[in-house]
Amino acid sequence: MIRAAVLGGSGYTGGELLRLLATHPSVEVFYVTSREYAGAPIHFAHPNLRGYYRGLRFEKLSLDRALEADVVFSALPHGVGLETTAKLVESGVQVVDLSADYRLKNPSAYREWYGFEHPYPDLLARAVYGLPELHRDELRGAKLIASPGCNATAAILASAPLVKHGLLEDNRLIVDVKAGSSERGSKPSRSSHHPEREGAMRPYSPRGHRHAAEAEQELARLAGGEVRVSLIPHAVSSIRGVLASAHAWLREGATDMDVARAFSETYRGSRFIRIVAIGAQGTVDPKFVQGSNYADVGYAVEKRIGRVTGFAAIDNLVRGAAGQAIQAFNISRDLPEDAGLGYPPLHP
Repeated sequence: MIRAAVLGGSGYTGGELLRLLATHPSVEVFYVTSREYAGAPIHFAHPNLRGYYRGLRFEKLSLDRALEADVVFSALPHGVGLETTAKLVESGVQVVDLSADYRLKNPSAYREWYGFEHPYPDLLARAVYGLPELHRDELRGAKLIASPGCNATAAILASAPLVKHGLLEDNRLIVDVKAGSSERGSKPSRSSHHPEREGAMRPYSPRGHRHAAEAEQELARLAGGEVRVSLIPHAVSSIRGVLASAHAWLREGATDMDVARAFSETYRGSRFIRIVAIGAQGTVDPKFVQGSNYADVGYAVEKRIGRVTGFAAIDNLVRGAAGQAIQAFNISRDLPEDAGLGYPPLHP
């Protein structure tokens, strides 16, 4: 069995990691950290896991304990686990980091988007961006996996076929993202508190969201040149789910069939991508992927003005966080890609 540690295990993402790893056939979780719940059983923070992880309790973060692991899943907040991840990787422990700390290849991007100088540019170069559909080969044997952000995941999956196949007029995209409240984490703020959030529909970070940096990085790699992305999230009153609508102008002469072929070829053989034919009988909706690692993707062309939109719906806590992290880990270890993940979404 592969011995796993989960750092920051009491939040929503940590809870999803524990939920999914509880049935993983090749992983045993032996160490889970939490400052708030140190000494308490796992189900104190995650009542849904009552009866699982018997005898396991949250502990304070200890590098020595983490070094006992074969793999560490770090769900610590941005910046908090920066040093810990570096020390673990340099000691030979595999790390799947779910924060933004190692996602961006350009060190200067951290100054622009996160407000700090990145101290480990060498590790940025070695980290593999954990989006399996784009980095499957690089993930095999990877020691440091930088798991993508949820909004970035949806934005990239919605637009990758269009960019990869050269279907856009100028490689500029406007991505509208609708996001559920669990994206803001388990600690309520004024804007995420239920009485403020329920029934709301409002934009945030309208002058530029930091997940746009991830989308530009990954889409530029596909395009072989610069891609510009404006990403604007909107808070909606669902709990789980992200819906990304990536709008652009279709290249002159490109057709509906070209777009259909692009989506089909890009995602052929992808275990957790479902292409939805949008129309009277089909739609892309986070409700239909809830609780699962699936991403439903689709597209629409407005022929009258030449507009094309790619869509992607995910569960932000699974495909946008814990599930995708485990999928990337499975690939890195040459395990079945759906180990711990092979179950259908919930409905209703």
